[in-house]
Amino acid sequence: MSNVAPANPLEMLAYNLSLLIEDGQIVYVGTGLPMVGAMLAHQTHAKNITMVFESGGQDPSEGCDMPWSVGDPFTFRKAPMSMEMAISFGQCALGYVDIAFQGGAQIDMYGNVNTSVIGSYENLKSILPGSGGGNDIGSLTEKSVLVGLQTPDRFPERVDFLTTPGFLDGGDSRQKAGLYGGPIAVVTQVGVYDFEPVSKRMRIKALNPGMTVEIAQACTGFELLVPDKIETVEPPPDEVLEILRTVVDPRGVFTKMPGT
Repeated sequence: MSNVAPANPLEMLAYNLSLLIEDGQIVYVGTGLPMVGAMLAHQTHAKNITMVFESGGQDPSEGCDMPWSVGDPFTFRKAPMSMEMAISFGQCALGYVDIAFQGGAQIDMYGNVNTSVIGSYENLKSILPGSGGGNDIGSLTEKSVLVGLQTPDRFPERVDFLTTPGFLDGGDSRQKAGLYGGPIAVVTQVGVYDFEPVSKRMRIKALNPGMTVEIAQACTGFELLVPDKIETVEPPPDEVLEILRTVVDPRGVFTKMPGT
């Protein structure tokens, strides 16, 4: 019997993000759980990754506290390079990013992302931060991973505003638009999703422990594709959880559940 408390949903999400990172990759890191996932991968199975932060920090030294954002001074601490934000986006354009992570207020069935507005300009409900570097990341990297908390309003059939292109209208529409790559996965508190190769519609790939197809569908505002075989994500080993809780995010900046 393990004495280590099971992973909470946010820790599980961060763990799933870390598993998508391979050793030796150049990883474009976004604010929040993507930072946790990248740092966890760096501390476990991917010692030789290079972390690129949006504000320009390149691979800060180990042992820094968890940054509050991609512009936090810890993202520059003893970094071998410190560049302007525009140059970090240029790395995407030049092909020097292997995998990138980004979140959004809305993610739709084709992996399009909205970080601009909720509602329409005629019936505006919320004004959001906007693109930042989201469009650069989503348009110019070969592989991107989308991150979000999965609820029907956050996962609508179509985004209210297209800030960052996924597979646009599905099929070959992204390729016809002249864009590279595309999202390879969506990671939420429910599980991991990919995109069906022909239609480019979101489908279930793997579900976290205790999650079911019915739960996944109830958390989604469109019909998910369900393959014949769905993987179940194995819980993180105790030693990985210990690293996550004591080394990566000991203050629970991004992995502490609200109200706990």
